Amino acid sequence: MLLTAGLAVAAKALHAQTAGSSDGSSAGRLYDPGAVGRPRVPTAPGDANSAIQAIEQKLACHCGCTLDIFTCRTTDFTCTTSPRLHQEVVALYQDGAGAQEILDAFVAKYGEEALMAPEPRGFNLAGYLVPGFLILLIGSVIAWVIGRRFRLSGGGADPATRVAELEPASAEGEERLRRALAEVED
Repeated sequence: MLLTAGLAVAAKALHAQTAGSSDGSSAGRLYDPGAVGRPRVPTAPGDANSAIQAIEQKLACHCGCTLDIFTCRTTDFTCTTSPRLHQEVVALYQDGAGAQEILDAFVAKYGEEALMAPEPRGFNLAGYLVPGFLILLIGSVIAWVIGRRFRLSGGGADPATRVAELEPASAEGEERLRRALAEVED
């Protein structure tokens, strides 16, 4: 519903711009891009630089989308934060800063929240080690409990051996078993 309303407004704006031309030479041309939405800054040649993209993929966008700067600015065209952050990265890169220097500058300006993944040092190291340790600990406890239950139930023995251990064979019991088998076979 919202999409169709937006398309209708855009079509109306386009029609209003081209309606004044009687010869049709301006048909399909958009004279005022602001009439259909927020104008975008033209793409500069350095925007497609793979080094800048790699840096931006390590930095988080602050608009609340939980994406990195590169992904946010290339997929969410309503975001006004990621283009501004991109311009900061490009400016630092053009000033001769390396990748680590740009990351450090963003951490100094915005805090460690600027990074997509925290640096593995200090208390942050616990975030990397504790989950793996807990998985190993819980897996070991589960294996121990299953092994203990298996050993207590005599799980490794042959079923015939387990029955023989539970009930000693008697001549009377064997005779009853033969009669029962004979009835089934007939």
